[in-house]
Amino acid sequence: MYRFNPCVMVGLAICMLATQHARAGVAFQPATPEELNLKSEPLAPGAPAIILFREVDRDDNIHTPHEDNYVRIKILTEEGRKYANVELGYRKWLDDIVQVHARTIRRDGSIVDFGGQAFDKELVKGRGVKILAKTFTLPEVEVGSILEYSYTIDFHEHLLFESHWVLSEDMFTRRAQFSLKPYRAEAYGAMNYSMRWSWNTLPAGTVPPKEGPDHIVRMEAANIPAFQTEDHMPPPEELRSRVDFIYQEGFSEMDPTKFWKDVGKKRNALLESFVGKRGAMEQAVAQIVSANDPQDVKLRKIYDRVQQLRNTTYELRKTEQEQKREKEKPAENVEEVWKRGYGDGVQLTWLFLGLARAAGFEAYGCWVSSRAQYFFSPVTLESHKLNANVVLVKLNGKDIYFDPGGAFTPFGMLEWSETNVAGLRLDKDGGTWIRTTLPQASESRIERTGKLKLSEEGDLDGKLTLTYTGLEAMYHRREVRHADDVERKKYLEERIKGQIPAASEVELTSKPDWSGSETPLVAEFDVKIPSWAASAGRRVMLPAAIFTVAEKGTFEHSNRVQPIYFEYPYQKVDDVTVELPAGWRVSSTPPAQNKDLKAVAYTLNVDQNAGAVRLRRMLNVDVLLLEVKNYGVLRAFFQFVRSGDGEQIVLQPGEIHASN
Repeated sequence: MYRFNPCVMVGLAICMLATQHARAGVAFQPATPEELNLKSEPLAPGAPAIILFREVDRDDNIHTPHEDNYVRIKILTEEGRKYANVELGYRKWLDDIVQVHARTIRRDGSIVDFGGQAFDKELVKGRGVKILAKTFTLPEVEVGSILEYSYTIDFHEHLLFESHWVLSEDMFTRRAQFSLKPYRAEAYGAMNYSMRWSWNTLPAGTVPPKEGPDHIVRMEAANIPAFQTEDHMPPPEELRSRVDFIYQEGFSEMDPTKFWKDVGKKRNALLESFVGKRGAMEQAVAQIVSANDPQDVKLRKIYDRVQQLRNTTYELRKTEQEQKREKEKPAENVEEVWKRGYGDGVQLTWLFLGLARAAGFEAYGCWVSSRAQYFFSPVTLESHKLNANVVLVKLNGKDIYFDPGGAFTPFGMLEWSETNVAGLRLDKDGGTWIRTTLPQASESRIERTGKLKLSEEGDLDGKLTLTYTGLEAMYHRREVRHADDVERKKYLEERIKGQIPAASEVELTSKPDWSGSETPLVAEFDVKIPSWAASAGRRVMLPAAIFTVAEKGTFEHSNRVQPIYFEYPYQKVDDVTVELPAGWRVSSTPPAQNKDLKAVAYTLNVDQNAGAVRLRRMLNVDVLLLEVKNYGVLRAFFQFVRSGDGEQIVLQPGEIHASN
């Protein structure tokens, strides 16, 4: 179960003894004649805008760490005017954006200052966390304008954060320079935290960062290509050109084997201190299972019981006043979690570990690396990237991974970001490297079955059942966990409408089980698609597939820059029977479509029954990551899918209808 933890993910609590230094930020620069007259960038042909210059200056060696940013943009085309709308993301619970200044330089060199105010805008809300942005719009922006803005990111007091220089922006960057004044414990006699840095795909010709005699780390870069965002690609943070700075206590060990042994021993000591309440756990197990239960039944009962406990990770974020009123102090061990009847996702997963051991299972605590933002490599010695905890249980000779702290996670499954990733199985000797399992496509399934009727006017209506299983069910349940029945109803109806390539009417008629994790999420609908079949002379054409929108735009572009990445394997299965009007018959059906490339597979079959046709479609994606060199094969496969989805059934109406 991944849960954001500032001490693990973003920083280390450090009491800095320095006083806050005054700062002026980055000053605006006068426009040069070359900048004013610039109409295009030879190294970025057709670019709507480019970054002329960026500067990032970070200071961690003060009471309140901060980062000054300056950006200078040249607008080259009408499309580029969109960059007048600026969004500066920040995390309110970790940092804030202050001292926003901006101006527009017209083509003639005259200046229009931004005299407005930056407003907060919510970008993401999930797991009780809001990601905000300061937004503002620069005035009088036209083709040829130069935009300038500067701002400061203030980090919360007494916290030292990991830092990143992200070089790849959405626009081509002519020149950028970066500096970082690191925290130096010896300067203040404080705790001994050290810093080191690593980088990912620096632009050609860029000299890696170096620390100067003044202990400031600096780097300059030029001609940085624009970052290209594509569908189904790895996390952008993994692909962008960047430099990562990491603070860690006692950072003297550089040998990977010794480093990770030390990390494993420290984490195991913390884990055993938390779960080492054998007597209390044995008493709890006696309340959950029966002595005669088979081992697999025992484990499932324990898992279900843990998932029934209140999981604070998925609650709506509370105000500081509410937290103080409830006085919810973190539990010190699994016994406290059990007695309270609640805990965060990490604590609940460790509670499951304690209960499983007390029930006699061979079980291990594991810290694994979520692949939601980065792909982990032990070589970089970044222990904070082991940021998700799961439990490994030996059951009937098999290694099975569990994450009961993840809301609605089915028994024996992990969240997608925890699958097929490296991690440490903890023990007193420092742990062993493991790799979590990847579920098969059939374990995360979208199934649509229906009995519909075609009218003589070409309308299609009837009953449809939608079934989500595995990870598909889990994420839909999470998506609307705080919604009411009306919102959930609309949510499911939109899921169906969004997959039909025509206007449709969809009405939810059942009450799905939103609270379960093991059971599939099943919903029933009344569906009507007006004018679905089209007349063609004396014949009527009926599409052979209905739910095809998701694949219509998949991998259409001939060129590909980024690797191809699916979050997890999945399967889609449609089985719809369409009853024909009385007297109608089938003139022809399309040939069966079948392409199986092992990693991906597709079938489409149309069968005739008495007065009806049965439409069966299956799409199986059983792959995680593909190199760009394989894009042509994958693109051709999805072209085959679109071609199959476009097949038509030819119907011959009855004599009365045909003569009209």
